[in-house]
Amino acid sequence: MHRIHSRALALALVVLVATVVAACGGSSGAAIQKPGAAKAVGMLPNRVVIDVRTPTEYAAGHIAGAQNIDVEAADFGSRISTLDKKAAYLVYCHSGRRSGIAADQMAKAGFTDIVDGGAMADLVAAGAPTQ
Repeated sequence: MHRIHSRALALALVVLVATVVAACGGSSGAAIQKPGAAKAVGMLPNRVVIDVRTPTEYAAGHIAGAQNIDVEAADFGSRISTLDKKAAYLVYCHSGRRSGIAADQMAKAGFTDIVDGGAMADLVAAGAPTQ
């Protein structure tokens, strides 16, 4: 009897933990990938590319075809809210710090397919075209 009660208690604990994990971590359905520069460059043709640096940084040069949405601007949330949450995105910045912030904010906003491309210099070194 004690063995059956222990198993039932263990099963209940597993179900409880799985429920808490799903509620806390899996509710957005977002998948943020950080594949490294070489793989990220290969993904560029199939993704909406977003440069999350300042407009001044963007104007000095950016990945070809990227649109500029400054993650530190007050309107970042409203600007990303106009994007298709089901599309595939790749975000990058100068060093990788802001791209991580942007990817997290996009995931919290309900985006489901996000690649954190990290630093622009790494993407360019791996072959990303610029303009």
